[in-house]
Amino acid sequence: MLAQEIIRIKRDGGALSQARIAEFIAGVTDGSVTDAQISALAMAVFFNGMDRDETVALTLAMRDSGDVLDWSDIDRPVCDKHSTGGVGDNVSLMLAPIAAACGLAVPMISGRGLGHTGGTLDKMESIPGYNVAPDNTLFRTITRDIGCAIIGQTGDLAPADKRIYGVRDVTATVENLSLITASILSKKLAAGLGALVLDVKFGNGAFIDDIAETRALAESLVQVANGAGTRTAAILTDMNEPLASAAGNAVEVANAVRFLTGDDRDPRLETVVLTLVGEMLVQSELEADRDAAIATARAALDDGRATELFGRMVHGLGGPAGFVDSFRDHLPVAPLIEDVPAPSGGFVSGVQTRALGVAVVEMGGGRRRREDEIDHAVGLDRIVPVGTSIQKGDPVVRIHARDAASLERARQAVLSAVSIAEAAPATRPVIAETITG
Repeated sequence: MLAQEIIRIKRDGGALSQARIAEFIAGVTDGSVTDAQISALAMAVFFNGMDRDETVALTLAMRDSGDVLDWSDIDRPVCDKHSTGGVGDNVSLMLAPIAAACGLAVPMISGRGLGHTGGTLDKMESIPGYNVAPDNTLFRTITRDIGCAIIGQTGDLAPADKRIYGVRDVTATVENLSLITASILSKKLAAGLGALVLDVKFGNGAFIDDIAETRALAESLVQVANGAGTRTAAILTDMNEPLASAAGNAVEVANAVRFLTGDDRDPRLETVVLTLVGEMLVQSELEADRDAAIATARAALDDGRATELFGRMVHGLGGPAGFVDSFRDHLPVAPLIEDVPAPSGGFVSGVQTRALGVAVVEMGGGRRRREDEIDHAVGLDRIVPVGTSIQKGDPVVRIHARDAASLERARQAVLSAVSIAEAAPATRPVIAETITG
């Protein structure tokens, strides 16, 4: 069928068959479908929507537009986690080795920073020598022998999505639930997963503030991924303050190492990490009970198995031997490190989380343009949690900056972002709910 006929069906509110969607995506991949036709179909979908079957078909066609990894030679369940992004979200660095220590294989194909949120690859590149783009043989070897590997996109995964997203980005058709769902899932499912757990965030530091909209996205992702044959669940998590007490690249790696070794574990971060690993074990059918699964994850963290696997993964992918024991000797350090004192006493009542993420980007810890170089040393740490009682002059954040000008801008951003009140705020759970298929 001609591409314009497929567009016409959706323009007129009709449902597209799996065969028609596959034909259109094949044309996107081989170039026979033009950017104008992609734009027209995206706009038709934006206004008329897609039902579950159409979205599943779109996801599968985009997944199959390039390489689909095969892990049939690995004798353990293959599972991964995907986050919609947040500030201080270094969950992947701890989650992958904990899950591996519990018996899962975690081939974690991660991304770079997006907007005000940090990227896992940028964090891992804070480690000298760490290779986020190994060849496929090394990637498979590390995943098989250690149980986890955190890398960037390998091979030619979901090339149709890359082209379609590029068109959507410039034609005001990004904000459609079916198109967002297919874009996220096509790349994750191309990794050959048997199970997937999604960390879908809401709040003032997330891409979606409203919890109802976040729930709708999570439900769409879970329904479509399960419809595509991958056991999937989603956890809705609060991003109304940074998840870790650090935001940046090297500072988040240091935070992750201290978490793994037990030197310092942010309570909200610990809850999210262990809950996600527990859900990975349930979705992979290694555990039937969620509480038991979380206990299994905690044991793998507390007895040092996860820490050992993290160190082995770092070294296996080119990082220093013994990194966990000597991380302070290897991570880059900013020239200027300064506390921001509280202007008054009381309780930390709220944080404009997005503003802290933007402050890190403006110091060079993120990108304004795709081609920008990252300054891995800059960032924020010792971020005081909401609800903490403080005295005037107590530090609320510590800034790691490259120069005096960026230090001062970050200081002003922190003072504007952190609210202090006389009364303690109501306690807010970090996990709102779990959505399963």
